[in-house]
Parts: sequence; structure tokens; C-alpha cells
Amino acid sequence: MKRRDLLAAGAASLIAPWAHAQSQAWPTRGPIRLICQFPPGGLVDTVARLIAPHLQQALSQTVLVENRPGAGGLVGTDFAARQNPDGYSLLVSHASVHVYATATRNKMPFDAITDFTHMAMLVEAPMVLLVRPQSPLRTLADYVAAARVKPVRYGSSGIGSANHLFGEMLKIEGNAPMHDHVPYQGSAPALAELLGGQIDSVLDPITTNVDQLKGGSLRALAVSTPARLPGLPDIPTFAEAGFPSLTGSQWLGLSAPKGLPAPIAQRLTTLMPEILARPDIMKRLDDLQTLPRKAPVTGAEFNKLIESQINTWTAVARRAKVEVIA
Repeated sequence: MKRRDLLAAGAASLIAPWAHAQSQAWPTRGPIRLICQFPPGGLVDTVARLIAPHLQQALSQTVLVENRPGAGGLVGTDFAARQNPDGYSLLVSHASVHVYATATRNKMPFDAITDFTHMAMLVEAPMVLLVRPQSPLRTLADYVAAARVKPVRYGSSGIGSANHLFGEMLKIEGNAPMHDHVPYQGSAPALAELLGGQIDSVLDPITTNVDQLKGGSLRALAVSTPARLPGLPDIPTFAEAGFPSLTGSQWLGLSAPKGLPAPIAQRLTTLMPEILARPDIMKRLDDLQTLPRKAPVTGAEFNKLIESQINTWTAVARRAKVEVIA
């Protein structure tokens, strides 16, 4: 072996134990950043600020929520992917970026699987089909029948979003060629247009619409849960209305840049189910109508779920001819 090879091997043998020791001691300093790829006030921000104090207490280090919105979540997610994998930069990952953007964009700034260490799913937010209270479309059957013979305009938070793909799936499965998509820059303007009568419906995560549904300013025709939600039992599921393929949700997870040392990843993977099981967090997540999970999806199982969903929705996007040109 050449002298420089011996030196390189010796340096590597010294660095490896040091890096292992550092990960074993983590966290030795603060703050730990919990990066959110959407603005304050939404579900990602709400969940991040809900778990941050518990994470801080468990790790005995400051945990700061850092919002980096832009490009439908791509900006913050790409920023997180480029940080050092030292356990001090974590990401509240989101299906809208890791699954639906991957399924519809012709080019991504990162790989949704290989550029991240995915540790645990945090919550799932089911999709709901919303109409105005006075809408003549009283059931999902009415809605689909109408979209077979006349334009029924549904709003979404943008081309290639989960809302858009759910709407295209309903169009395909319901044989409703006049189910017409109207994209907006986010859910808020779509909901404003719905209430103003410019469109007929909005597909949106239920979590941001619970108060309006309970207050009667919006009415839901169907929700994408496997069974009816205990907190809103009057809303039928897509499955019971004859559309079992429209069972699904948008999830939030805890992820980090690729290369996160295994001891740190394991510690966080073990810690998150404990935090999510705390009564105050469970109560708040129940209030938001997120899907209940007896055992959160973690580690390798979480990676497999993301890969499976990417495959499923890529097939839907291709069938519906949905492509976002980057």
C-alpha cells in the first residue's frame, strides 16, 4: 500500500469513531431547527409548533420552528435537503412535496427518497369535497351525475397538487368528463371563489375547514377516510359512495437530510410515537380531524409507504395527463 493510502486509511479510522461518538452524544448544542416548507398558520406550522416543545423537553435542547415557504413547499424542502446531516436541521416533510410534486413535475430539485432520512409519519390529513351550503348538489352521486352532463368546476391549491389529482381521479372513476379543474395559488383563494359562487366545489384537506363545516358556512359531500370521522359523522366517505380508490390523505412526517447518523435517526424514530401519544397532542390532532393511528408509521415502513404512494399517484398523473413543467 502506498504511503498516501496508508495515511488516508489512518485518517478514516480516526474520523469514524469521532463521528460515531458525536452522534451518540447528540445533541450537545442548540438550537435544533424544525424546518417548515409552508407559511405560519397552516397545518405544517401548527403541527411543528405542537411537537417542538415536547421535542425540546425530551432532548434538553432548544428547538426552533423555521418557516421557509415558496414554490408549493419545494423551497423549504430543498433547503432542508442541503443542510448538514448532523441532527440539528430537521424537516416536517409533506406528501404534497414528496409524493404529489414528485408524481407530476418533470424535474425535481431533489430525490424524495434518497436525499432524505425519513423517520416517522406525524399526522394524516384526509381530503374533503366542499360545496356551498345552498348548492343544489346534495350528495356525491348528484355531484358526479352533474359533471357527466354539464361543467362542474372544482378548485384546488394548484396544478399537480393533491387536491388536483384527487379531482382527476374522481373525474376518471366517475366517468365525469365535465369535472373541470380550476387551479389557484393556494386553498384560501379557491375557498373564497367557492363562497362567492365562481366555482362549484373545492377539494381540500379537512384540517383547515373543520370550523367552517361545524359552523355551516361550508358543506361536505365526501371525505377520503376509510370510515367516517367520529368528530364529523354526517360526512360520508368516498368509498361508501362507490369510490374506494379515493381513500387516502396528505401526511406530514419527520425527516432529515440524507446521511443522518443511525443513532440519531433511531433516537428520533423512537421518540416521535411517544410524543404523539401525549394527551394534549392527541386532543389537538383530534380537534383538527387528522386520521387516528394506533401505531405511527416509522423508519423503513415509512420509506416504503412514500415509495408506494409515489408509484400510485404517478400512474394517476400519467392517466390524467397532468404534468408540471419545471
